[in-house]
Amino acid sequence: MVHHVLTAEEVAMSVPHPLPPPAQPRADVRSTTDVPTDGPARLRSRTWVAVVLLGLVGQMAWTVENIYLNLFVYDTITDDPTVIATMVAASAATATLATLLLGALSDRLGRRRAFVAGGYLLWGVCTAAFGFLTVGATGDIAPVANVVLLTVLAVIALDCLMSFLGSGANDAAFQAWVTDVTRPANRGRVEAVLAIMPLLAMLVIFGGFDGLARAGDWRTFFLIIGAVMAVAGVAAWFLVEDSPTLVRNDAGYLRSVFHGLRPSAMRANPGLYLALTAWSVWGISTQVFLPYLVIYLQRYLKVEGYAVVLAVVLVTASVVSVLAGRVIDRVGKVRFVLPAAAVYGTGLLLMFLARGTLPVIGAGIVMMSGFMLVLAPLGALVRDYSPPERAGHVQGLRMVFAILIPMLIGPYLGAVVISNADETYQDLGVVKQVPTPGIFLMALAVLTLIVVPVLALRRHRIGREDA
Repeated sequence: MVHHVLTAEEVAMSVPHPLPPPAQPRADVRSTTDVPTDGPARLRSRTWVAVVLLGLVGQMAWTVENIYLNLFVYDTITDDPTVIATMVAASAATATLATLLLGALSDRLGRRRAFVAGGYLLWGVCTAAFGFLTVGATGDIAPVANVVLLTVLAVIALDCLMSFLGSGANDAAFQAWVTDVTRPANRGRVEAVLAIMPLLAMLVIFGGFDGLARAGDWRTFFLIIGAVMAVAGVAAWFLVEDSPTLVRNDAGYLRSVFHGLRPSAMRANPGLYLALTAWSVWGISTQVFLPYLVIYLQRYLKVEGYAVVLAVVLVTASVVSVLAGRVIDRVGKVRFVLPAAAVYGTGLLLMFLARGTLPVIGAGIVMMSGFMLVLAPLGALVRDYSPPERAGHVQGLRMVFAILIPMLIGPYLGAVVISNADETYQDLGVVKQVPTPGIFLMALAVLTLIVVPVLALRRHRIGREDA
């Protein structure tokens, strides 16, 4: 994650300095204040290459952390779902702090390129280090009675370091750079492409590297993924160019870091915070089941070819998301959210009911298509409402609402469902807990809350347009 920094004249530092209210653009009208509107709406090929490459590799890293690291802990260290939930929560807190700090710093310096390139490189090195962290290795270094607990703590610490580096590079610098180089007229398309990256990343990981995980060759698994990330960091140095229209913020650094968490900033930018709140509800819903998804397919449904199932689901959902990009720009981002949420909710219900390979594929396509269709307009709305001089800082706010809050709440809700269901299986004589279909019902219950902020955002936009 990346710091976000702002500076202001000394006179301004002595008074409250709320975020300037950005333009509240109509869904189908380009804003004239949130980004410069001069120049073509089409992005350069070089920019698209950077968006796709860094977006994909970044999501590959998050797939490893959010899914395979959980599987690594489950298979090699402990089956306790609370450990996974704690690891996810600690990672989210670290990621959020990193994005707030580095997002503000990139705003202050008026640079994104160095944060992206250097961050991806170090992120890859840290990911590769997981290949050397095992219970046996920990026992050799520190032969204590509770070597499992020590290994868990070591994994959580390394995960936090990886999250700090990754969030600085991807969530703060890269995402702020995307805001710098896009405008409302093309953000629906850009966000639709970025929205499929988590799915494509899972497809790449499942298709190319899942065999290593299934075989227990975790060292090779983490080393390869880490190398790919490091290479992407080197490529970023040549692909990413800081936008010439990037506005440096001259407010004090620490003041800028926490600026967006002040009530005055929220009152000045209601559209931004309503969009972030809707994103938070969606995020909590996804985090109820996502950390346990592969384990559920493997251990509860006993789908042996789950990599093939996921490949079909992810490819189809990715196509749906890309095709929806232009529709989002034409129909309007706010209008698109609730129908998309209905698709996602239907998919969650179908996943709760699905048994067997073909039903799971069908349910998964609906669920993951809806998953992406909700994310794309919400991401575009947050960019639309981002003050141009605080694009990096807004990435920190995004981490609070879209990562920290969901990951502090969602995995624990899933863990409660799993623990209360008390479903188990035996692995080499060891009884282990297994995720149950109830995680999808819990996710659906959370998702229904998205109606509140979306309707409020719709009323807010109508009011602004009528003013």
